[in-house]
Amino acid sequence: MELVKDLMIILFTGILTENFILCKFYGICPFLGVSKTTDGAVGMGLAVTAVMIGASAVTYPIYHFVLVPLGIEYLNTICFILVIAALVQTVEMILKKHIPKLYKSLGVYLPLITTNCAVLGVTILNIDRGYSFIEALVNALAGGVGFLLVMVIFSAVRERISRCSVPKALEGTPITLIAASITSLSFVGFSGIVDGIFGG
Repeated sequence: MELVKDLMIILFTGILTENFILCKFYGICPFLGVSKTTDGAVGMGLAVTAVMIGASAVTYPIYHFVLVPLGIEYLNTICFILVIAALVQTVEMILKKHIPKLYKSLGVYLPLITTNCAVLGVTILNIDRGYSFIEALVNALAGGVGFLLVMVIFSAVRERISRCSVPKALEGTPITLIAASITSLSFVGFSGIVDGIFGG
């Protein structure tokens, strides 16, 4: 029962109160670049979630059963980047073959998942926080769902802005950054929600 409570805390925290985009500022590039349409945002969010979970599942045993026994833990960042690059290439090939429309809409941002600091960040956080394998997977799922949630919300905000009359000086990037900051502020309302629900 204690394990379930811990997993739920990790899940809610990762999605709401420690969101990778809005709280840690990881993955800002795809957040601003692919959030123009809801379809692109959903596709990117799902791709990042899949890569996060896959990367966590692969890097955890590599770190604990290869790097630690050999005393070369300091190579974890390089090793994790190689794993993430391989996973992204796999996702890219699958999308190109089975969902070409989504593959084209994601464009250059799909291979950029390799350098998405949110993906690398979740694998390193799993190690730094001493998570077990199950906790690491839940943390990756939470990070991915939080990423997807924010991408979809912000894509809806941007679609609404595109139909509004925006002052000339704020068109383009300025209004996008203002909207991003307001979206980020809305998540501040979730502060303390985990403590309130779980008393942790």
